[in-house]
Amino acid sequence: MTVIEPRLTLERRLLREHPVVIACDEVGRGALAGPVAVGAVAVDAPRSRKRVPLGLRDSKLVPEHHRPAVAARAASWVAASAVGWASADEVDEIGIMRALGLATIRALADLRAHDVDASEAIVILDGNYDYITPAGAKDLRVRPVIKADRDCASAAAASVIAKVARDTLMTGLHDESPAYQWSRNKGYASPEHRAAIRSHGLSRHHRSSWSIADAPTLF
Repeated sequence: MTVIEPRLTLERRLLREHPVVIACDEVGRGALAGPVAVGAVAVDAPRSRKRVPLGLRDSKLVPEHHRPAVAARAASWVAASAVGWASADEVDEIGIMRALGLATIRALADLRAHDVDASEAIVILDGNYDYITPAGAKDLRVRPVIKADRDCASAAAASVIAKVARDTLMTGLHDESPAYQWSRNKGYASPEHRAAIRSHGLSRHHRSSWSIADAPTLF
């Protein structure tokens, strides 16, 4: 299978009209347990002229044991990065799409601590749907881009940074509830995770509103 290397073609074009490009990508949407996380990175003109970090890909295409190093290189390459979170309880309360929007708004707020003003930027959002604006974001220019995490280096950086952050959190929760094997499945619907739910029920970190039978099995 040919692996597509992400480039900066779109970012460089957008930077002709905007002072900064912010790219966002989510992880944890299909999990049965744990929060959703959205990575956000800012790329300005000087960064767009730098070489794309070695090994940078959509996080799903980076072997797990390589992800922390790739995420560290990505974080050093961009102007600023942040990860926003929405808890399992929030997913249950407001639904997954609103929760993703809330997590993104939190990530963008964290970028402000690094002097990145999202209102001056254009936001590349991986996917075909703008879930940020309906969650209450104002004065943002959001551009959904299908397969942005595959094709755009900035979105790939956001993807791997968020993936490493969420995987680290879920691994840290393993000792609290070892039966669910979160150190291995990171909260997704693996056979062992499903079996543990049948045997032990739901923990406080599970999304209780989700149908276990219908949950995705890929992670």
